[in-house]
Amino acid sequence: MHPEVVAKAESARNAAAVLAGVSTGAKNKALRLIAAALKAQQKKIIEANARDLERYRGSPGYSEALYDRLLLNEERITAAADGLIEIAALEDPIGEVTGMKLRPNGLQVGQMRVPLGVVGIIYEARPNVTVDAAGLTLKSGNAVILRGGSEAVHSNICLVGIIQEQLRKADLPAAAVQLIEDTDRSAARTLMRLNGSVDLLIPRGGPSLIKTVVENATVPVIQTGAGNCHLYIDEGAVPEMAVEIAVNAKVQRPGVCNAIETLLVHEAAAKEILPPALSKLDQAGVELRGCPRTVSYHRAVKEAGEDDWGNEYLDLILAVKVVDSMDEAITHINRYGTMHSEAIVTADYHRARLFLSRVDAAAVYVNASTRFTDGGEFGLGAEMGISTQKLHVRGPMGLKALTSLKYIIYGSGQVR
Repeated sequence: MHPEVVAKAESARNAAAVLAGVSTGAKNKALRLIAAALKAQQKKIIEANARDLERYRGSPGYSEALYDRLLLNEERITAAADGLIEIAALEDPIGEVTGMKLRPNGLQVGQMRVPLGVVGIIYEARPNVTVDAAGLTLKSGNAVILRGGSEAVHSNICLVGIIQEQLRKADLPAAAVQLIEDTDRSAARTLMRLNGSVDLLIPRGGPSLIKTVVENATVPVIQTGAGNCHLYIDEGAVPEMAVEIAVNAKVQRPGVCNAIETLLVHEAAAKEILPPALSKLDQAGVELRGCPRTVSYHRAVKEAGEDDWGNEYLDLILAVKVVDSMDEAITHINRYGTMHSEAIVTADYHRARLFLSRVDAAAVYVNASTRFTDGGEFGLGAEMGISTQKLHVRGPMGLKALTSLKYIIYGSGQVR
């Protein structure tokens, strides 16, 4: 067992016991202090982030997409701080009582929403996750143990230092937000197996990270993130809308899990949709890989292999396929998708409803880009990740996703 992880888990357990009884006002005060400190110390954060960026530039396997996920600038730091202000403005779920019913024996039985306790997060690259996770766990009364990747270690150390300083100013336990600074895999393995100390583990990263956590953890895990997302353009779709959504969903930020990796086009719409769509995607620097019918529509399209349909590129690469029917599109999505975000562009209400009911994903869109699958965009303030499983929670994980329910019973002397 890794000593740093064990010690910090014990401190987190003690902090969680305190946080469970902290008032909403005290939690909101801490969130506002952290937000103000992040904005005031932007220079310090950017300098720490620059160390990570410089080291990553020289690493093997460098990619622009991962560099983008790693980058912190004034705009992104401000957005993270504003996210904390939004979380402070949200209704506190802790203590909410629902379903109170009077039993024939006079007992009143209901449920109360409570924190989970200690939440562990194993994640890669994106240091903004550090801020989002701290904010959501704090507001929901949980302690959090963060284990970021080696590529963002300086950024994460800086951010957690600022957060802990503000927790102390707010008279809350600094151990409520902790970072495992040792990025060796042994630290992650210990965190995965701390039953009794860690109540929930959330992996955020690529498919290999999520697979490793799911296969090795003994504490409960919520699967998040892997996003082989699709956009299906139906027959009769408005061409201008279809093309704009396709380009946005792929190009706006290709290195994130809600960007599309495959474009499916109904054969009746292909002649009108594909030439302008492929041209704009090509101009935006997207590498196009298509089925034989797609290849005939644009000179830049390379023939796709079987692996392309199930690949989460997280880059400016797009697989494109012409399908004969919506049934074929839905079958393709449910076979190759990762149950993250899927979309249809259509002018037919009934076909839209059919797509919504038959596609198995956490978020299903009609006439909109998949890039909106995000806690902030959904009004959650931020997110702990996007759950692609069906138990406990599905989709962007906000405050309520970090809580549980316990039964509460009021009596007046009843005995059985």
